[in-house]
Amino acid sequence: MVVFVCAGCDAELTAPLSQVALPVHARQSYGNGIQLPVLMDPGTFAVDPEPWGPPWRPWAEVPPEEAAARGLHAPVHRVSDGPPGAIVIAPGDARGTVLVPENRGSGNCCGLDGGGGPNTACAECGLPVATRIDDCSLWQATWFDPDAVRRLPVDGDGIASRPWEELMAEGGGTPPFEPVTTWGERQRAGHWSNHHWSWSPQWEAAAGRALAHLLAASEGRPVTVPDGLPGEMFQRALDALLPAGPRPRRAVLAGPGRPAPEKDADIALVPVHPQTGRAWTPADLATYPVPLPFGVWLWLVSPERDLPLPASGGLPHGVLRDDFDPPAPHPLHLFRADGRVLGHTLARLPGVRSPWLRAVFDSLMRSEHVGLF
Repeated sequence: MVVFVCAGCDAELTAPLSQVALPVHARQSYGNGIQLPVLMDPGTFAVDPEPWGPPWRPWAEVPPEEAAARGLHAPVHRVSDGPPGAIVIAPGDARGTVLVPENRGSGNCCGLDGGGGPNTACAECGLPVATRIDDCSLWQATWFDPDAVRRLPVDGDGIASRPWEELMAEGGGTPPFEPVTTWGERQRAGHWSNHHWSWSPQWEAAAGRALAHLLAASEGRPVTVPDGLPGEMFQRALDALLPAGPRPRRAVLAGPGRPAPEKDADIALVPVHPQTGRAWTPADLATYPVPLPFGVWLWLVSPERDLPLPASGGLPHGVLRDDFDPPAPHPLHLFRADGRVLGHTLARLPGVRSPWLRAVFDSLMRSEHVGLF
């Protein structure tokens, strides 16, 4: 485990933390005026390997050789000149920091969005060290500037990566839909029916990244995915973005504890380890691996069921009971992958340089697929 200390005065700025994979939805902007929860679990941190934040440059100002060196294979709207390696934590794990008064207004209608740069300083020396984000439609988080803090190891050398078997036994998939609410909504506390039920923002972000890989793996041919939730996540978008034709490529669910993919499978939807961020790719995996967050993948292979009625027993005639809730309702609209995450991922896949996939990417950037995303 580590604590992060101020690079200016060595004051401790966090509780002891262990590193996990950066969530795929870390930079997501979701909906309009939506209250999103805290991004990181308590006691954890993650590192964003890409540059992020101001100053920004338009794509036209980025030389082709610089774009290639940064792993950008297709145009993006703007490029960050901020430092790579920002560290994100739960705001409750911050210690010894204060908001910078003159930068406290760097936000939109509901809170801080970090658009004005670091808004949090070390309480000891005043060095700007982090950006607190709590605006609507953004995941609540504290992002430390990698140049303003240092890691200090504590409590030994760290926590070993948990084996896949242990993760599978523990369970804990991410539900595909959840209640969301907007700023200013008046809610009666204590019951799910007081909220708006929607597809999970985490699922939409996960689908955006996975859809980019499915397109790259398609080789310009149709792709089929398993029926059920995988079909709801991907099939409508795949059918719209890929040409119709014979010999579709077949995607299957694969991963720890599951049978090896069949010989006619071309693509495997596999889990990403929640600590290391590495996809499940054993040496004998012969299919193109498409990464999914472990919690999303686990729900796809082992969906949890709501029980609309008591599991056993009965009630006398005329007696009503109120000690259980009805099942959570299914969202009213079709599933839509996060288009921003899709575009972000596609621009960084070398396959986007092929003419047919570049044409798909360009159509996405022109927002030609209204209703899909």
